[in-house]
Amino acid sequence: MGAVVMYSSVSVDGFVADENDQPGPLFDWLSGGDVPLDDSGALTVSQTSYDYTRPYWDEIGVTVVGRHVFDLTDGWDGKPPGGVAHVVVVTHRPAPEGWDREAPFHFVNGVEAAVARAQQLAGDRVVEVAAGDVGGQVFAAGLVDEVRMDVVPVVFGSGKRYFGSVDAQHLLADPDVVIRGNRVLHLRYRVRR
Repeated sequence: MGAVVMYSSVSVDGFVADENDQPGPLFDWLSGGDVPLDDSGALTVSQTSYDYTRPYWDEIGVTVVGRHVFDLTDGWDGKPPGGVAHVVVVTHRPAPEGWDREAPFHFVNGVEAAVARAQQLAGDRVVEVAAGDVGGQVFAAGLVDEVRMDVVPVVFGSGKRYFGSVDAQHLLADPDVVIRGNRVLHLRYRVRR
């Protein structure tokens, strides 16, 4: 089975969005370089960020998100973001009315069941869990193997926390990746068990 990775861009003070669910400058690094990160050409990063990010993105088989993110993005119009094969949505509600049942989205109740479904779909590829409330729940349940964050030099002061409502101490291993890109610091930590 592939690793379960919690991931997002994050402010220096630990937020993935402001109080209004807006990322502000958190994704500016994705347009701050001259190397295309994907085929669309809309995302351009530094060579350093490309060398770190592109191989990781190529490993992702399934992304796990909460219903809130799904609703905010309008379900990406039924097309998983970034070329990911499947999206597992953690929710207590059914798919939206009129949702295309053929779209590779899976609506699952509870984080444990969502991760199990994502691992089944991903096989030996990475299961990426979006940071925030659902990511924090998956992390607190002990289901995350590593934490990746793209730390952006901005302070939000308040907003949506990277680890959601996690309220207990958890130790991570020393960072095994620390890479400086343009307007971003890429970090990777293994989760201590």
